[in-house]
Amino acid sequence: MPTLLLVRHGRSTANTAGILAGWTPGVGLDERGAAQAAALPARLAGLPLAAAVTSPLQRCRETLRPLLDTRPGLPLHRDERIGECHYGDWSGRKLAELAGEPLWTTVQRHPSAAAFPGEDGESLRAMQARAVDAVRDWNARVEAEHGADAVYVMCSHGDVIKSVVADALGLHLDQFQRLAAEPGSVTAIRYTPLRPFLLRLGDTGDLAGLAPADAVPDGTAEGDAAVGGGAGAP
Repeated sequence: MPTLLLVRHGRSTANTAGILAGWTPGVGLDERGAAQAAALPARLAGLPLAAAVTSPLQRCRETLRPLLDTRPGLPLHRDERIGECHYGDWSGRKLAELAGEPLWTTVQRHPSAAAFPGEDGESLRAMQARAVDAVRDWNARVEAEHGADAVYVMCSHGDVIKSVVADALGLHLDQFQRLAAEPGSVTAIRYTPLRPFLLRLGDTGDLAGLAPADAVPDGTAEGDAAVGGGAGAP
């Protein structure tokens, strides 16, 4: 079965502002995010990519644009199932403000029970289910069209990627907050008939993000997982 390269979109203007963007329109890459996108073709050089799949949101499309410019024959597909979690009434609000909501504790400690408020709010369980279904469907499609050794790229969002990785590792969704995927990072999973193999997790090509931070940049508590995926290294 194919190898999947999960790319988290580059750093966005919402990441920089400490805002949970969700499906808010018009959220694009900031200067650092654009640089991360520009570096992606070189990072993936030498890999024979069979296809590219993207979340429909602007920040993901912008992240893949430099890669597509260097590979004009690479087919691009959009799939809403790998779009960001529908955070409902939380969308567009400051993470530091959301950290004071009672639901925040559930998101951190028992995410499988977390459902976001509002008419279009989604549960994290539903987000994971649709994303994993998308990956399984694309695995089958890419293998049928390009063979079992094919490699393809999928550009998505922090919580979505973490939930797919949790599924690949056989982790309960309540453990997915232990994972991290910075903006611009690449996570590689090789699927086989018996089990998936996690080959890379949140690889950014540099280790600056491992340096001790003076403070949590978005104002949430130390030890809390970054809902939406966080802004990455400063």
